Amino acid sequence: MHAFQDYYPENVAHCYGCGRLNEHGHQIKTYWDGDETVTRFQPKPEHTAIPGFVYGGLLASLIDCHGTGTAAAAMYRAENRPLDSLPAFRFVTGTLRVSYLKPTPLGPELEIRGRVKEIKGRKVLVEATVHVNGVITAEGEVVALQMPDDFVAGKP
Repeated sequence: MHAFQDYYPENVAHCYGCGRLNEHGHQIKTYWDGDETVTRFQPKPEHTAIPGFVYGGLLASLIDCHGTGTAAAAMYRAENRPLDSLPAFRFVTGTLRVSYLKPTPLGPELEIRGRVKEIKGRKVLVEATVHVNGVITAEGEVVALQMPDDFVAGKP
């Protein structure tokens, strides 16, 4: 089974968090799990905040990219289109809100779960939670905005 990110066109597959073409990035992979989406990520020792715990910026990055990937997949699903159909749906973050509920231990695999709360035109609201061994350690909300067709690298 292919992840949502496997279908991103090459010109938009370089994101540090989710781009399959960024060899130094996280290269997260997101899948449907019923009405939710799921990403699993294994933090590395360099993702340390203080010894034994995950850096909060990593958690925000995972929620961010999980949210935009979920938004893209949700738009395809809403239009009853396969993920490899054109024109491609690709999203950027309009707003990211993260709440850290408890320290996230470094070592166990993280599971990020998302749920689409609303689709309104070119905007998708996604709620996400970070789980470690079944315990929610962080939660967030992403307002994902569909990239305009004329969005080009290097142009504001």
